[in-house]
Amino acid sequence: MSAEPEGSAAGPGNGGAELDPAALHEQIEQLEARVQLAEERRRALVHIMGDLNESNQKLADQRKAMLHILGDYENDRSRLARQTERLDNSRRALLHILKDSHESNLRLGDSRKAMIHIMGDLRETTQEMERREQELRDKQEQLVQAGKLATLGELTTGVAHELNNPLNNIGLYVGNVIDRIRLGDDETEPLVSDLEKAMEQVRKATEIISHLRTFGRAARVSVELVDVDDVIERSLLLVHEQLRLRGIEVELELCPDELLVLANPIQLEQVFINLLTNARDALADSKRKTIRIASSRDEERIRIAFSDTGPGIPRELEQRIFDPFFTTKEVGMGTGLGLSITYSILREYAGDISVTSRPGNGATFVIELPFADEHPPEEPLL
Repeated sequence: MSAEPEGSAAGPGNGGAELDPAALHEQIEQLEARVQLAEERRRALVHIMGDLNESNQKLADQRKAMLHILGDYENDRSRLARQTERLDNSRRALLHILKDSHESNLRLGDSRKAMIHIMGDLRETTQEMERREQELRDKQEQLVQAGKLATLGELTTGVAHELNNPLNNIGLYVGNVIDRIRLGDDETEPLVSDLEKAMEQVRKATEIISHLRTFGRAARVSVELVDVDDVIERSLLLVHEQLRLRGIEVELELCPDELLVLANPIQLEQVFINLLTNARDALADSKRKTIRIASSRDEERIRIAFSDTGPGIPRELEQRIFDPFFTTKEVGMGTGLGLSITYSILREYAGDISVTSRPGNGATFVIELPFADEHPPEEPLL
């Protein structure tokens, strides 16, 4: 409760003019309406937090579904390989028949029939291959979305802390307004100031939740011109609270030039968050906890380096860390898909990722992407 400033009440003794009771009553009603609106928004935020907790509970089911999807993905890829082999065999048979037709006109009728049959097989095989390729693309999108939901579940706790601060501030400012009104404070400026501060906190919480919804939404993947440094800063917004609670310091050395790439901003953000959470886990037992992010470019390529001061990666594991389901974490602590999905996303954008590490001196993941001009393609990538 704010203390009432001395001499703030107007009266005959200080030369002020008394406010009209009807006008004062109207102002109080307006303020109470604003307070009620702020309270409704706070309840909406609490409801959204409940939705986040429910999403976290569904994470286990999403992970099981993710494993099932990847299994189907591998089976379909094997079937596609067999179909490709069948297509090659059919093409070789067609060439052989064409050669025989030139050597002997007596077998021309049979050769034509065989050719028609093989062409039918080729058409059916081609259609089957196209259908399988589309299924593979769909399953890849499902796998990326499942990995995104897994990442979102890991971020829920940190975001809850991030939302707690604006909610507490809203309660404080609204409480100050209520106390002033109950004490009969007739100065509107402090009341309006506190309510404006409360609204600013509401906007901050709304922005965080809107960002979470955008990140977790399943949508058709399309590419656009993206500023890499902007995506890095949005990624840090989601993991900032987790890093702060673990005492991890982030050093940024971003290129002053505009770093434009053709990519999907949500997928690129997923890549950066995967690398940040990887570095976070690597620093769990380190005395010095620092993550350094540096970006640079040349005429053709953009490079983004994520370095940590953790224990590093054993040399014999460096070639395996991008394999699906490979993880050095304990059972139940990770799916082993983060770096695999990261690798797949970057390859879709003609990019690459590599890692260098010295035991005891941390690890550095370097992302390379082609520098883009200002004319993005009209067609979606996937």
